[in-house]
Amino acid sequence: MRQEIVPIHSFECLTNEILELTFTSDYLASVAKPGQFINIRVDNNFPLLRRPFSIFNIDGNKISIVFNVIGTGTRVLAKKRKGDTIDILGPCGNDFLTFANGEYDTAIFVGGGIGVAPFPFLTKHFPSDKKITTYLGARHKELIVTKGLKNVNISTDDGSDGFHGTVLDLVKDDFKKHDYGKTRFFICGPTRMMKAVAEFANNRNSDCYASLETDMACGIGLCQGCNIETNGGTKKYALVCKEGTIFETRTVKLQ
Repeated sequence: MRQEIVPIHSFECLTNEILELTFTSDYLASVAKPGQFINIRVDNNFPLLRRPFSIFNIDGNKISIVFNVIGTGTRVLAKKRKGDTIDILGPCGNDFLTFANGEYDTAIFVGGGIGVAPFPFLTKHFPSDKKITTYLGARHKELIVTKGLKNVNISTDDGSDGFHGTVLDLVKDDFKKHDYGKTRFFICGPTRMMKAVAEFANNRNSDCYASLETDMACGIGLCQGCNIETNGGTKKYALVCKEGTIFETRTVKLQ
């Protein structure tokens, strides 16, 4: 990984609530893999700690992230403009493609809200011999982003777009209607959602890989702040930023 000061190339509103920020970096574009993240220092003064963002897409030397404004860090980031610079550290963490090969027929992508972030980049580079079916869930339609995805199925809690209910309700309903063969799940979103989807996947004897969302200060394993309890093994805890962010869900305790 490398720390860089990079120029912002563009801003785009994907919905009324979701922004796509694109910056340029020859280095990051050449080495980053789907599922990895970058840690951004959004301002030189405040807030002090970096914020992690999954890589949404890479096109040439242009790297995109997506976010909605939910706190101080994203509020500052949303005020940036084309030509401004940001301080990034990356690529950090492991990647989804490490777990993409194997004996299964259909990859099931499940994203909750802004948890959609790693899936366009993953979709672009997923093994061509695997089918992809994507499920997106959010509170309402302004939190749904379908850009760069395949075979998208949508659910919203308020019924403003697609299936009226949770994304797990939609997945369960679809699995009654379709034969996906042997499946493998790749998920990202709120921990409560991921825990429920992982239980569904594991009950079907499907492997399930989750990109965990957590606060990170350093992004490289020095601060020890992003630990998660494991299920057995030689270590009681794992560091999300260093040993993840992607874990096979049977190996960690999703709380």
